[in-house]
Amino acid sequence: VQLQASGGGLVQAGGSLRLTCAASGRSFNMYNMGWFRQAPGKEREFVAAISWNGGDTYYVDSVKGRFTISRDNADKRAYLQMNSLEPEDAADYYCAADWAGDGHLVGTTSREYDFWGQGTQVTVSS
Repeated sequence: VQLQASGGGLVQAGGSLRLTCAASGRSFNMYNMGWFRQAPGKEREFVAAISWNGGDTYYVDSVKGRFTISRDNADKRAYLQMNSLEPEDAADYYCAADWAGDGHLVGTTSREYDFWGQGTQVTVSS
């Protein structure tokens, strides 16, 4: 599967952005999807993940209640709705896919994901 992330930009603190991860290839509905972010000088950080059927979602504590991950398997897209953005949320955001076959559980670490899109930059002004 090939992934392309989009939707980043500049937003004021308190504002919102919606990131989109568009997938190409077959069997998108057999992949768990994740969003990660990396700020300058920092390691890549897990943000959110969703199971192949959308039934389970996971978030890092710092974004709970503000971010929502979702997916549309028919359109082969995953989304990250980000509300109440804070300057600390500024980073390059990456979407990633992990094969869910054989009951593979949703991962929350980058090493569990096999396919990655390019980053989309999110800048939050204070």
